[in-house]
Amino acid sequence: MNFIEKGVCAPKGFKAGGIHCGIRKNKIKKDIALIVSDVPASAAAVYTTNLVKGAPLVVTKKHLENGVAKAVICNSGNANTCNADGVEVAEKMCQLVADEIGINADDVVVASTGVIGQPLDITPIKDNMKALCQSISYENGLDAAEAIMTTDTKVKEVAVEFEIDGKICKMGGIGKGSGMIHPNMATMLIFITTDVNISKELLDEALKEDIKDSFNMISVDGDTSTNDMVTILANGMAENAVIDKKDENFEIFKKALNKITVSISRMIAGDGEGATKLLECRVINAKSKEIAKMVSKSVICSSLVKAAMFGSDANWGRVLCAIGYSGADVDVEKVDVSFESAKGVIEVCKDGAGVEFSEEKAKEILLENEIIINIDLNDGKGEATAWGCDLTYDYVKINGDYRT
Repeated sequence: MNFIEKGVCAPKGFKAGGIHCGIRKNKIKKDIALIVSDVPASAAAVYTTNLVKGAPLVVTKKHLENGVAKAVICNSGNANTCNADGVEVAEKMCQLVADEIGINADDVVVASTGVIGQPLDITPIKDNMKALCQSISYENGLDAAEAIMTTDTKVKEVAVEFEIDGKICKMGGIGKGSGMIHPNMATMLIFITTDVNISKELLDEALKEDIKDSFNMISVDGDTSTNDMVTILANGMAENAVIDKKDENFEIFKKALNKITVSISRMIAGDGEGATKLLECRVINAKSKEIAKMVSKSVICSSLVKAAMFGSDANWGRVLCAIGYSGADVDVEKVDVSFESAKGVIEVCKDGAGVEFSEEKAKEILLENEIIINIDLNDGKGEATAWGCDLTYDYVKINGDYRT
């Protein structure tokens, strides 16, 4: 399984594009994206658990009841959430796409991201729909990735190539997410495409299973967005024998999906609002996988741990503190902790107590932009990994005037 280029356009039969249509005031920033499959695709999605949901999610969920989609439209700059006419506007976006490219509006996935509670004017979308549809091609996946960004500082796209049933298959994905990231189902907006031939039922199962160990294990700021959604389209154009049972081919498909989701998870965590460092918390030897997940997520969510990592301070006591309030069944007198980066590894805690270590060496390790917090619970075989970022002054600056 190899990483390749072109993101959502890597799989056979997918076109994409993105333009500036006028939703955002900054004219140099693209603000609307479109992804289209040459043929109807099996489709699945997962949605935010926040009780306040963006209108596009309501519409998409209805459209995907039959497990089929052919296009995805997504705007940035306005979340279309908590608006009296939100559902109507989301439906109009789908209809505009359908009318322009000649498909059924029910076969369109719609998504929005940006400011909550401000009406989304359909006019700029309507006026620029022809230009948007003309922008799509088999090469323009990057334009789509750029068009869905809000406070993101980096484009998030990835693709992999693998073999199923003697056929070369591909899968690609793009995502956006930088703030309001603390999911409990998926996270932010993620669009995944693949040319694998797989049943709707197993596609849905694979996605719902995968997010538990990928997107659900990210936290930037403890806020679960109203518009989080992950969507995957599988158009079958690789012409492999349909995957309709849980066999070796299904396992290969799930492995490819996890490569995509974990890659984007890491990109999102490392690009948290104001962040300077990607944090990865690896927990091993827990009584169960669930306990390992509780511990890793608690540590990665700790504001005090995040602040310490920003300051390159080996304050391991904050890690122990986060483990202690995680609610997980842990024997704290068995816990080992070490910090790791490209500069090496340093043990800071053994059997729940501090050990002598070089503060200078620890500082050198923690000055890197990717930090691993290793936790050994010495109490079983459960393992889990969570991703997050440091907490910086700029996070407050960005969110202090986000709307205005």
